[in-house]
Amino acid sequence: MSVESNLAAQGITLPEAAAPVANYVPAVITGSLLYISGQLCLDQGAVQSAHKGKLGAGVSIEQGQAAARLCAINLLAQAKAALGDLNRIKRCVRLGGFINSTPDFNPLPQVMNGASDLMVLALGDAGRHTRTTIGVAQLPMDAAVEVEALFEISL
Repeated sequence: MSVESNLAAQGITLPEAAAPVANYVPAVITGSLLYISGQLCLDQGAVQSAHKGKLGAGVSIEQGQAAARLCAINLLAQAKAALGDLNRIKRCVRLGGFINSTPDFNPLPQVMNGASDLMVLALGDAGRHTRTTIGVAQLPMDAAVEVEALFEISL
């Protein structure tokens, strides 16, 4: 099945890729690698209240996982904008997750699973990736999660 068919089977439609909000590009292709800039948990162009704030101070693990899932959906939207066809993705090499959290919030990996699980759902075994998850003091727009990606692509 195609990547978009996998997503559609789960009721997921990719949004329009978000435009950059500062002096950077959303995606860079170099050789057989596609780098995607960090994507926030935007839903309909905004960070919804359920995905704003800090994990460990008002945002639950489940809300954080949903926010990470939205980030992954937005990563795929950026990949589609850059590639034209998501089936050019050979594998997800790496995800980098930034979790807006209190200093004592420890279940960062569980939150990031929201993004990781979505990549495996969309890409199958090719969605299994290396990963870094970091707790941070603040994110743009008070988003709970931001995720960046590196994909190997077919030329």
